Amino acid sequence: MTTGPDGALLVVGDVVTDVVARHRGPLASGTDTAATIRTVPGGAGANVACWAAHRGGAEVRLLGRVGTEAAAWHERELAACGVRPRLVVDPKAPTGTVICLVDGGAAAERTFLTDSGASLRLDPGDWSDALLDGVARLHLSGYLLFSEPSRALVTVALETARARGVPVSLDPASAGFLVELGVDRFLALVDGVDVLLPSRDEACLLTGLPDAADAAAKLSRHFPLVVAKQGAAGALVARAGTVYAQVPAVSATPRDTTGAGDAFTGAFLAALLAGAEPEDAAREGCRAGASAVERVGGRPPVVG
Repeated sequence: MTTGPDGALLVVGDVVTDVVARHRGPLASGTDTAATIRTVPGGAGANVACWAAHRGGAEVRLLGRVGTEAAAWHERELAACGVRPRLVVDPKAPTGTVICLVDGGAAAERTFLTDSGASLRLDPGDWSDALLDGVARLHLSGYLLFSEPSRALVTVALETARARGVPVSLDPASAGFLVELGVDRFLALVDGVDVLLPSRDEACLLTGLPDAADAAAKLSRHFPLVVAKQGAAGALVARAGTVYAQVPAVSATPRDTTGAGDAFTGAFLAALLAGAEPEDAAREGCRAGASAVERVGGRPPVVG
């Protein structure tokens, strides 16, 4: 894949190993619960990169940090999706691992048990201004905000991107971790981000408003473009304090909702980079999200 005329997409974020356990019915405390279990590559940042590459168009690059035990596997899996990985191998910490408990019912809702491992040990020493050479857009995984070293990396990356005129997008990543970080601290850390891509819960948490449309509108007074992902309710696109588009979801039969938001983000950013208007890019995102929930794991199918 070659760099498109408008430049590449650089994603900076988490690369983890997902252990996906699909169970039907409630978990049985103190005894066995039958489940189908698979180990697959994951991580919000890595998933976004893979879905962006899957859509096609510009070159997609990824900066992440992994442990020695799984570095080669993750590099192969990313390359197979068409991503150019730059993985920093951590000599001390293992690759992050997430256990995804997926309810086998109709909604396929999931619960995460997260050991971030090496993924949140990215630090400013892993950054180089040269990473932005040939890059038209920078995307940051919100998980980077949940540790001190990777927060420092976010600050450096944002400063470099602003100096070069490279637009920056960010996905807040986790309502649970956002509560721990604090809303005011989050907003201060992401000052200068051009595109915010929160989930419905994250948008409401960040604004204190119960309605997703009101929350997206309020956030768009702080960020030039806000795209609020609403799962089966589609997506909201807001600018300058107003929601100007409501994009419907694409019908799907969910098997595993892990990575659906990442799929949306990746396809949205790839479309935006190709010149699509935000509303049309959100439609691409909804299509990718629908495709993602019909698969186990957070990655697109590997072509070829």
